[in-house]
Amino acid sequence: MTTAVEPDAATPGAGGEPLAVELRGITKRFPGVVANRDIALSVRKGTIHAIVGENGAGKSTLMKILYGVQPPDEGTIAINGERVELKSPIDAIRAGIGMVFQHFMLADNLTVLENVVLGAEKLYGIGDAARAKILQISTDYGLAVDPDELVADLGVGDRQRIEILKVLYRGAKILILDEPTAVLVPQEVTELFAHLRELKAEGLTVIFISHKLDEVLSVADDITVIRLGTTVAAVDPREVTARQLAQLMVGSELPSPETEESTVTDEVRLTLEGIELAGHGTQRKILDGIDLVIHAGEIVGIAGVEGNGQAELVEVVMGMRRPTAGRVLLGDRDITEADVREIREAGVGYIPEDRHRHGLLLEAPLWENMILGHQTQAPNVRGPLIDARAAKADTERVVERFDVRTPSILVTAGSLSGGNQQKLIVGREMSHQPRVLLAAHPTRGVDVGAQAAIWDLIKAARRDGMGVLLISADLEELVGLSDTIRVILRGQLSGEFDPDVVTREELGAAMTGAAAAEEELR
Repeated sequence: MTTAVEPDAATPGAGGEPLAVELRGITKRFPGVVANRDIALSVRKGTIHAIVGENGAGKSTLMKILYGVQPPDEGTIAINGERVELKSPIDAIRAGIGMVFQHFMLADNLTVLENVVLGAEKLYGIGDAARAKILQISTDYGLAVDPDELVADLGVGDRQRIEILKVLYRGAKILILDEPTAVLVPQEVTELFAHLRELKAEGLTVIFISHKLDEVLSVADDITVIRLGTTVAAVDPREVTARQLAQLMVGSELPSPETEESTVTDEVRLTLEGIELAGHGTQRKILDGIDLVIHAGEIVGIAGVEGNGQAELVEVVMGMRRPTAGRVLLGDRDITEADVREIREAGVGYIPEDRHRHGLLLEAPLWENMILGHQTQAPNVRGPLIDARAAKADTERVVERFDVRTPSILVTAGSLSGGNQQKLIVGREMSHQPRVLLAAHPTRGVDVGAQAAIWDLIKAARRDGMGVLLISADLEELVGLSDTIRVILRGQLSGEFDPDVVTREELGAAMTGAAAAEEELR
C-alpha cells in the first residue's frame, strides 16, 4: 500500500538529491526493551549508505522493519518519495527492496539458476527466459555467474554474488547488505566493493551494515551511526577516521592499543600429529597430514577461505569427528578417541563457528545456555543434580562481566542480538579457565567495542598460560592476536607466517592458492 508523501516529508538529501529511503520517528518496542527509539534515516538515491552501531544498538531491528519482517510501533517509511506500509517481505520486494543476509540462504544441492528462480518462478519461468535474465543481470552488473553451476561447488565470494543476483532478479533497486564482508578474504572484499560501485553507477541504492569501519570508510558515500536504539550522527566518511567513528558508536573514547610482549612458553598444551580426515566416496581428503603444536601462552592463528577444512579440524580436536589417521594430544594425554564430554572436562574450551548450531539453545533462557558443555562442573551441579540457583547466580555474574545486554537472564537466547549471543558464549567458555581454547571466529558479527573486549580477554588468558587455536576470516584479528599464523588450503597447512611482518595481501594470496600458483610458474 503506497500513498504520496506530504511535501515536508519527502525531504531531498543535503545536496538536493532525491531520497530512495526516508525513515522518520521509527520506534519499535519489545517486552522489557525499546529496540528503536525515534530513529531518523535518509538514504540518497544511487549511493552506498553505511549503518554502523554497537551490537544491540538496533540496526538489525531497523532493517527488519525496512524489509517488512516487523512493523514499527511508530513512525513512517517513504520509498522514492512515496509513503509505504511494509507488512511483509513481499511488500518490501514489491517496493523494490531486497535484502542479502549475513548467513547465506542457498541450497547447496541446486544449481545457480534453480536457487535464483526458487520462489520467483512466476517472473520468468524456470527455463530459457529465466536463464537469459540471469545472464543479462550477471553481464550488466559484472557478477560473472554460471547458471548451471552447482552451488555446492562454489566458494564464499561466488555464493555472495548469487545472493545479490537473487534480489536483482526480483527487481530490487534498493539493496540491504548485512555484514557482507564477514567471511571474505581481502581479494574478495575488493571484488565485492567493485560490484557495489557498479550497482551504484547503474542507479541502484545500497544500504551497507558492517562492523569493519575501515571498509565502511572506503566504500560508503554516507554513514549513519546508531547508538542505544536511536540515531546519534550522520557523517561524511571523508571527514572522520575509523577511531572517531568507533567513539561515536560507543559514546566514549576507546583505549589506545598496547604492544603485547610474547608469552609463549616451552610447555606443550595441544599437539596434532598427522591428522587425516577422509572425504565422502571418491572425494579428496578433508584434512591431509595436519601437524600442529600449541604451547602454553601461545595463540596459533589459522587463516583460510571457508570450506578448506578449518571447521573439520576444530571438530576433530573437540571429539565431534574421529580422524581417519593421526593423534590429538592434550599435554601428554591422547584424546583422539575421547568424546566431547571427556575433552571438555579435560580443559578444552570451545567458541563455535556457528553459534546457533553448536553454541546455543535459542528457545532456552540464558541461564540454561550457560550450563551447556559444563553441566558436570561447578557451579552448575550439586551432586548428581543441576543447581539452578547457583547456575543463575553465575549467569548474572557472566552477563555483568562480559557486558551481555539483556533485560533478564530469564529471556531466551534467541531474543538477544547476534553480538550479545556471542558475548554470552565467550563469557561461558572463558569463565571456566580452560587449558586450551578453540576459538572459531570469536568476534564474527560483533561491534568494535565488543570485539576489543573479546580480544582483551583472549590476550589476558594467553598471559595466564592458556593455549589458543584461533580460526578466523578476519585478517586484522589474526594479525593482531596471533603469535604465529598458518594458512589452511584444501585440507593442508602451509608454513608459518610472522604476524609482525606478513601483509594482508600475502595472506590472501596464500588463502586462495594464488601464491602456490605463482610459485609453480617460476
